[in-house]
Amino acid sequence: MILKKSSLKNNTTIQISGSKSISNRLLILESLFENIEISNLSNSQDTQLLKKALSENSETVDIHHAGTAMRFLTSYYSIQDGKTTVLTGSGRMKERPIKNLVTALQNLGVEIEYLENEGFPPLKITGRKITEKKVDVPANISSQFITSLLLIAGKLENGLEINLVGEVTSRSYIEMTLNILTRFGIKNKFEGNTIKVESFINHQPSIINYEVESDWSSASYFYSFAAIGRETIYLKSFYKDSTQGDSAISKIYEDFFGIKTIFTKEEHQLTLQLIKDFKFPEKIVLDMNNCPDIAQTLCVTAAALKIPFEISGLGTLKVKETDRLSALNIELKKLGCETEIGDSTIKSINFREAHENISIKTYQDHRMAMSFAPFCLIKELNIEDEDVVEKSYPMFWEDLNFFLKY
Repeated sequence: MILKKSSLKNNTTIQISGSKSISNRLLILESLFENIEISNLSNSQDTQLLKKALSENSETVDIHHAGTAMRFLTSYYSIQDGKTTVLTGSGRMKERPIKNLVTALQNLGVEIEYLENEGFPPLKITGRKITEKKVDVPANISSQFITSLLLIAGKLENGLEINLVGEVTSRSYIEMTLNILTRFGIKNKFEGNTIKVESFINHQPSIINYEVESDWSSASYFYSFAAIGRETIYLKSFYKDSTQGDSAISKIYEDFFGIKTIFTKEEHQLTLQLIKDFKFPEKIVLDMNNCPDIAQTLCVTAAALKIPFEISGLGTLKVKETDRLSALNIELKKLGCETEIGDSTIKSINFREAHENISIKTYQDHRMAMSFAPFCLIKELNIEDEDVVEKSYPMFWEDLNFFLKY
């Protein structure tokens, strides 16, 4: 897809579908407890694949590239007593580690086999009734592994106590899961490095209507457009007290790029407004341990504005849809930004003129496509394999055409 050099239309309003993170959690809970009515469900491919898997009674479930579905369903099928399920995915999914989650479930008594490579999908899961109630889990793993266990915890006879060993990664996503459980009446407590969830097996929640807040990860790209294009953008269906970790984008972009977020409570609307006479910082130094999924967006924004940056807390990016740190290191060079990466860090080391005929490789990663798109406000670029956005934000290119002018 060629994105011609463009500018922003002023005062444009965008409606983004429901949060993928919240939607996927709710679908698991809906299947376990019923009596849940969900509105504004995410239209992402990940959510639709998870919904399809939960509605079928197949012995083999292929979730393609949907990493969240792979992780959540691993625990879900583990408690389907007497049912055997083969859980598989795409070639890249078979390269994404899942050993820490599988080990935790095995320690709880579940029978899970690796069908190809040790520590990776596909998995053969034989569901059983779990009575064990305590398990140790490394704290620095993906929060989705921990959330996967938390979502089934209320369905266990004795509840579940998770001891997180080490420094907790992406704490905000864990807290979001616990807030959702609380709303369903499932009691829980997160103190220090220990999470306790009480059994809800003898309870049945009354019918709960849950309207899913729009997705803050998707909103991040519009923050980038506003920061680079310096125009006002309105986003609908967002809440001021959001539990989504990526809502941190509002403070980050206010502090470093001069984009103030104004909430209109009655309409659940955000206004992304420029701060008058804002002076860009000499350097951005930031730990994004709690919101690593918006790091790509921030790096592209900083590269476009030629603001030096040093970002840490990005260890989980190496095991996403692609190795996002390596991908950023390669693709940012095309924008004129040379970087240096470590196991969990990326920092700019030099800025120069952008390449001619920029073509951004997306590495089968939806966030690579969307995070680099705002650079079209600086220079024309080609986004390779633009359909990858279907994973989280199928309407992304249509929404861009709505507020860009060429």
